Amino acid sequence: MTSEIEELLKPLRLAVAEQGELVKKLKAEKAPDIDVTRAVAELKARKNTLENKIEELIPKENKIDRSKLEDLLKRRFFYDQSFAIYGGVNGLYDFGPMGCATKANLLNEWRKFFILEEQMLEIDCSMLTPAQVLVASGHVARFSDFMVKDVKSGECFRADHLIEAHLEKMLQDKKLAAEKRSEIENHLRQVDNMSASDMQEVISKYNMKSPITNNDLTEPVAFNLMFATSIGPTGTIKGFLRPETAQGMFVNFKRLLEFNQGKLPFAAAQIGNSFRNEISPRSGLLRVREFTMSEIEHFVDPTDKDHPKFTNVENVEVVLYSAENQVSGQSAQTVKIGDAVRSGLVNNETLGYFIARIFLFLTRCGVKKEKLRFRQHMSNEMAHYACDCWDAEIHTSYGWVECVGCADRSCYDLTQHAQHSGVKLAAEKQLPQPKVIDVIEVVADKGSIGKLFKQNAKIITGYLEKLNKKQVEELEVRIQNAAEGEVELEIDGQKFNVKANLLKVKKYQKTVHVEEIVPSVIEPSFGIGRIMYAIWEHNFVVRDAQRTYLALPPVIAPYKCSVLPLSANEEFKPFIKKLCN
Repeated sequence: MTSEIEELLKPLRLAVAEQGELVKKLKAEKAPDIDVTRAVAELKARKNTLENKIEELIPKENKIDRSKLEDLLKRRFFYDQSFAIYGGVNGLYDFGPMGCATKANLLNEWRKFFILEEQMLEIDCSMLTPAQVLVASGHVARFSDFMVKDVKSGECFRADHLIEAHLEKMLQDKKLAAEKRSEIENHLRQVDNMSASDMQEVISKYNMKSPITNNDLTEPVAFNLMFATSIGPTGTIKGFLRPETAQGMFVNFKRLLEFNQGKLPFAAAQIGNSFRNEISPRSGLLRVREFTMSEIEHFVDPTDKDHPKFTNVENVEVVLYSAENQVSGQSAQTVKIGDAVRSGLVNNETLGYFIARIFLFLTRCGVKKEKLRFRQHMSNEMAHYACDCWDAEIHTSYGWVECVGCADRSCYDLTQHAQHSGVKLAAEKQLPQPKVIDVIEVVADKGSIGKLFKQNAKIITGYLEKLNKKQVEELEVRIQNAAEGEVELEIDGQKFNVKANLLKVKKYQKTVHVEEIVPSVIEPSFGIGRIMYAIWEHNFVVRDAQRTYLALPPVIAPYKCSVLPLSANEEFKPFIKKLCN
């Protein structure tokens, strides 16, 4: 950026830095959650103001005419809205011959660049997923947005988007009183943190209506973004269309570990479609209801996240927009990935290795490196179980768009699925020296329990075998107190009274040569549709003010070579056929 532009941005950067310091101070002082939440919301608002100003100051010659690009893409049938002859459905798109060829080439290159070169284990899992899998992963409880409906037409809108659009329109009124303006700006800062009741209060206060019909709106309700269905003719097995491909790799971890001869690290990969029932899809291919993902789950020892091939990429320079840069209002910085890992900016070598590989893949396929950055999640964005997370963001006419996520998810997913399924999802690690450990377990009289409880006997013995040390010690106290009486066991909502003399707690020592570990997971996740759109924008050319075309890299271009006769003379046909063959 020029010094003139930086001078214009200086007060905005200072405003972000000032608010960032306040957020740090409140967290250090362990201030009430409500105060921290408000401060973070204000920080996000100031960050957005800064980002929007930067967008405004981009020279006109560096911007593309999106309408011309979209006209080219639809005219040449790269893609178009699905079921267009019936009026179309928002958020659903069909790829034509050119789009299919581009997508196939991109996926083939992804497969070669990651799966083959890194010797990953590719799998292809069912898109139809039983509910209990997504209960374990947390999607059933947390994968939702707030929605409002037009009371007459039934049209649905995302509540946060509707509120933002309405309030931003109000701010455009130059006659708006200063006090009212300040109040509206405060509401805008809080939108991301509003509950359903908070949203309803704002909607009522400003008399918000349907933006299409001007009808009244219903109260906001949480809407789960997964497509629900039932499996089988009885309808008793509840299921969903998967919202991501990752869960299929986690539930197959045990089989994949066996295939890899029990050794860590290893990576699984999957290419496939996922589904999210977006309330109001928009921005073309950037927010859709059915989309292709390419995901990698790299399973690694949580105590050793070094990567054997890290030296191959340590000198790759990438643009990193760290959490600290964001909080202090600074711009993103170009850093060698090796330096970023050594300084602790990027958490570990494996995460750094994949950031560099993602950069190399995207730029090879046509993303302009000056329009690519990796933005670190701030603490309020990061999942509680994640160690570090960076998004590959590509600059388009829509602004910076997240196209690839690269996260260190620790051992959260495997732990959740192990707890909910009752199946151990762990690897064994050879110890440098054998060690003696204390073991405490419940030994049940299986024969007597089998006679007394019949078909429920396996439920009881299985439950007892899974108890951890603390649970066994608690049960031991209850057994001793019960003497000749009974011990009540509650298992998945069922209660069983088992005679105390059928249960014994055994304590002993044993020598072990291996230890069990639950691997951490480094997860690069690629949104193929978003990447394709970004590549089309970056390689869009307008010549002589009217003629438009795409100058795509050969690796993903739909056509590598064309033989085009300049004459319809029949004598040319044998030569053309020979050239084509």
